[in-house]
Amino acid sequence: MPQSHRKTPRAHVGAMLGFLLALCALAPAASQATSATVSRTLNLNENGRLRLTSHHGFTLNERGSASGTIHGTIYIHLTVSSTNHVSAEVNIYPSGGSLTGYASAAYHVHGATASFNGTMNIARGTGSYSHARGSGLGFNGTIQRSNDAVNVSLSGRMSY
Repeated sequence: MPQSHRKTPRAHVGAMLGFLLALCALAPAASQATSATVSRTLNLNENGRLRLTSHHGFTLNERGSASGTIHGTIYIHLTVSSTNHVSAEVNIYPSGGSLTGYASAAYHVHGATASFNGTMNIARGTGSYSHARGSGLGFNGTIQRSNDAVNVSLSGRMSY
């Protein structure tokens, strides 16, 4: 009687182990290739001219246009405290995404204007700027006390 040419169960297990080991060896290289991202750096030098849209107590809500390294609409929620300090949430909407940052600055009144000078951190972004981060950016500007119009400058390094 002829013998069957079937492989023994041990041969199947050995072949399967070999296949799994080969997959495991390839997995780290495949995961590194798919998770690698290229980080870009941008030196921001932005200027914004904003007009008051509304206010709530000591918070001025401002809207305007940003120009400089990137262009777009800029919104600022600027909160003025009684201790010569301002804090702000800054949102910029350039083409292809958005950037959100938080700022803190000292301010001083000089007659019809008040000036502020401090720093801003970029906390997040969307779209082309989805991985945006930056810290210690310069944040300064002026507030026209007659109409609460704000001129603001942002400068510093951002990665995205």
